[in-house]
Amino acid sequence: MSKVYLHNLIVEEKSIDYLNHVNNVAYLEWAQLIAEKHWTKISTKDFKDNFVWVVVRHEVDYYSSALLGDKLTIKTWIGELNGLKSVRYVTINRADKLLCSVKTYWCLLNKKTMKPTKIPKDILEILNKYKPN
Repeated sequence: MSKVYLHNLIVEEKSIDYLNHVNNVAYLEWAQLIAEKHWTKISTKDFKDNFVWVVVRHEVDYYSSALLGDKLTIKTWIGELNGLKSVRYVTINRADKLLCSVKTYWCLLNKKTMKPTKIPKDILEILNKYKPN
């Protein structure tokens, strides 16, 4: 079981801005995309039926630009878990070059009430399985 989830993509025209490189918003979209893909993979139908994660904060560091046609590797892993919140880390690389890193704070909501809820023990157990040591 890998504790880091990977997703590869090739930069498309829709992600390019007027400076001819990937728009900053695209990096956030990719960070959210990989988080959702990872959660879908590790969670159960019951969890998805009863809970939803929402972003409460992004911290983004940009190091270098991605360009049209670049092959990117996006990696994510679970960080700190605290009451209502989970931290998730994302890196976006072109080959071995780090282009962007994202730290996102997610809050768990009860899907029926849409109110914040403490992360249940069974969800914590799953998340802890995917946390690097």
